[in-house]
Amino acid sequence: MEAVAEGLWGLADYHENKGEIGKAVKCLEAICQSQVSFFPIVEVKTRLRIATLLLKHSHNVNHAKAHLERSQLLLKSIPSCFELKCRAYSLLSQCYHLVGAILPQKQILQKGLELAASAGYEISMKLWSCNFNSQLANALIIEGDYRGSISALECGYACAREIGYPELQMFFATSILHVHLMQWDDDKLVEQAVNKCNEIWESIDSNKRQQCIGLLFYNELLHIFYRLRLCDYKNAAPHVDKLDAAMKADMQQTQHMQEMMKELNALNQSLSRSGLHYRERAALSEKQALIEEQLRSMNGFSLNGRESLEPVYFGNVRRTPGDKLQMAPPPIDGEWLPKSAVYALVDLMAVIFGRPKGLFKECGKRIQSGISIIQDELVKLGITDATREVDLQHSAIWMAGVYLMLLMQFLENKVAVELTRAEFVEAQEALIQMKTLFMRFPTILQASECIIEMLRGQYSHSVGCYNEATHHYIEAAKACVVQLTDSKSMQVMCQVYAAVSYICIGDAESSSQALDLIRPVYGVMDSFVGVREKTGVLFAYGLLLMKQQDLQEARNRLARGLQLTHGYLGNLQLVSQYLTILGSLALALHDTVQAREILRSSLTLAKKLYDIPTQIWVLSVLTGLYQELGERGNEMENSEYQTKRTEELQKRLADAHASIHHIEIVDKTRIEVLQYNDLDIKRAMAGSSMGANLDIPESIGLRAPAPTLSSTRLGDIDTGRRGKRRI
Repeated sequence: MEAVAEGLWGLADYHENKGEIGKAVKCLEAICQSQVSFFPIVEVKTRLRIATLLLKHSHNVNHAKAHLERSQLLLKSIPSCFELKCRAYSLLSQCYHLVGAILPQKQILQKGLELAASAGYEISMKLWSCNFNSQLANALIIEGDYRGSISALECGYACAREIGYPELQMFFATSILHVHLMQWDDDKLVEQAVNKCNEIWESIDSNKRQQCIGLLFYNELLHIFYRLRLCDYKNAAPHVDKLDAAMKADMQQTQHMQEMMKELNALNQSLSRSGLHYRERAALSEKQALIEEQLRSMNGFSLNGRESLEPVYFGNVRRTPGDKLQMAPPPIDGEWLPKSAVYALVDLMAVIFGRPKGLFKECGKRIQSGISIIQDELVKLGITDATREVDLQHSAIWMAGVYLMLLMQFLENKVAVELTRAEFVEAQEALIQMKTLFMRFPTILQASECIIEMLRGQYSHSVGCYNEATHHYIEAAKACVVQLTDSKSMQVMCQVYAAVSYICIGDAESSSQALDLIRPVYGVMDSFVGVREKTGVLFAYGLLLMKQQDLQEARNRLARGLQLTHGYLGNLQLVSQYLTILGSLALALHDTVQAREILRSSLTLAKKLYDIPTQIWVLSVLTGLYQELGERGNEMENSEYQTKRTEELQKRLADAHASIHHIEIVDKTRIEVLQYNDLDIKRAMAGSSMGANLDIPESIGLRAPAPTLSSTRLGDIDTGRRGKRRI
């Protein structure tokens, strides 16, 4: 009977290699369904193989789960077989993960940990303990148990240290840092986690670091998220550059690996021919062995003779060798996100750092690149333009959520870029795309509602619909309280935006409403991590003081805001906006020398950013300056240029108002969607290996008026968010 089993296993291998997964499964199921009994261990190995095939190549998780649960019963009668038992526990845990059964998953992982602890101090058992602790930490994160998750990861770290495996220690150290970034309830603990990652990473040999490409990407991205949270753009920028270089190098290596795989396949075909001369066969075999060794070294972690456990967290799309950013050795086989998602994230980081600097051409390329990557992956998951949330397989929900949230972030940045450039129609189209996606996937994208409302306010303000803007900003503030785990930062920025829109309306009642919004957040602005909220509050408060003719106090507040913006955020548009207001103040205080210097700097920045509204605002203030100085020539030249830019802006505004999307965006109606109760929201919103919460701050434009002039100015504040968004 063993010979029969071996034959069917071999036939299953043959069909799998040909991509005939259904036939491979039938070969294996013939063993399980046979009238003749096989040894229990043969049946267990067969069922584990069937489960692995199903999880790798189909959405039939329940079928795989049934085979694994049957294996559990059979293994109870077998006294040893620790490796098989651990493998069964791990695969069954992944099944429970895919169907969102967190309690059974935790129970099976606890059994695995108990088994690994009882099996002695062998390295293999320590590695299995690392596997179970990693999966347990992820399950606890889905439940929001941050402390429990960190405790499990620390246990995994201790095991990795016991066996002297620095790469595995780095895997757990970065995971711990990620959980701290998600929770962030103690600045010192987060900083310690960052320092621990740096310490371990430096302890790994430089050649090995180059091979641990998954860890490199994960570590660099986490450092960027940390620095963005602190609004420390200066120290985050080198990490972005390093990521970009690593991505380009990895793309080249992946292409090289694919070429080697083609060559290896050709060699295998040649070796399969009969009648080959001995010398020719020996030469081909030697070349085959050389390529195989090169591929093993390029794949990073060595398998050490082990069969790899295929992770199933990221959908069931089969990926080619090299198309995976592995972070830990078998049996963990850890992966944070698929390579395509990480590549898209690198593009997103480039956009987030390039947009405030006005690098719009490069940003446009990276936005297009990221969206293209995401759309390709969505198609692989079976998601087309007609797909809705209810159509998704449960096992595909989380992976779909990752790509959909990334897509929303790219579109959000596209809206911000287009509004900065006064390309209102293009901004409309991107915003409508966001709204459509939200309506199709309301549970997965539930955290996006407040973002969309805020962007509706942003657009409304940009095209002069200030009443509508205040409505959408206030609705965004309400939505973010409901949808985000930690919404205080977002809520404050929505209040800042609403206050500026009220100031733009210009009447006494609106100014009073602006003060009601700003006063409470002004008192707590120092409580936030970083300076983003503080720069926004100082900007709005300075505008309000200027409106109230408290010019000196307004100047003090705005000067402080400019200093913080220049020193930390590096947002040229916001700097330009601050400079314009300070130039207006200097003019109002009859400091014409400083006014001229400030306003010229502001106009230079506005031109660099292709920011027509800011240019018009600066030009209008400069006209007032030249009038006061009696510089008739400069006044005429300046006024003529201002007229041209104003006519151009008015044409763009007219096109925006005439668009079919304009009313849909500014209208004071909430987006109505159907909520699908049969979907597990926690499961859809949570991530694998704590990869769900990217905690990426975005930049949303803030449009501000010129308080002392009849014309209005449209400007931008780089806000970002600290909301806990699990994608």
